[in-house]
Amino acid sequence: MGYTISQIAEITGLTAHTLRYYDKQGLLPFVDRDKVGNRAFKESDLQWLAIITCLKKSGMPVKKIRQYMDWCMEGDVTLKERLEAFEAHKKFVTDKIAELEEYMHKIDYKIWYYKTAIDLGTESVISQTNCVWTFDKKDKT
Repeated sequence: MGYTISQIAEITGLTAHTLRYYDKQGLLPFVDRDKVGNRAFKESDLQWLAIITCLKKSGMPVKKIRQYMDWCMEGDVTLKERLEAFEAHKKFVTDKIAELEEYMHKIDYKIWYYKTAIDLGTESVISQTNCVWTFDKKDKT
């Protein structure tokens, strides 16, 4: 059974616009077309869309996803390249998680700060420097 782009959009949560964009960017080489040229998605295409979505939402640029899809279409001769791409992406995601955890610590501290100030009825007994967001030496932003 073939699925239309609107059916796939409903199933995946991706918009039809996003699916068309992915197709134009070369991320959907596996999608067949019907007699009149409309995209005809198969059940197995959902697995491809799931990995594309995972890579995109975890920060992989479209250009790199396209390279990965090209390697997949080439078959077994690109297994090593695909493994290396996933290892590199895992490092990127791991680093991003660590960065977000640092920000979460700062946010948690500010929540504690304001709750304490509210409980005390003032922030005057808490160091005023706590009101300012400062950068650690290792922060790049």
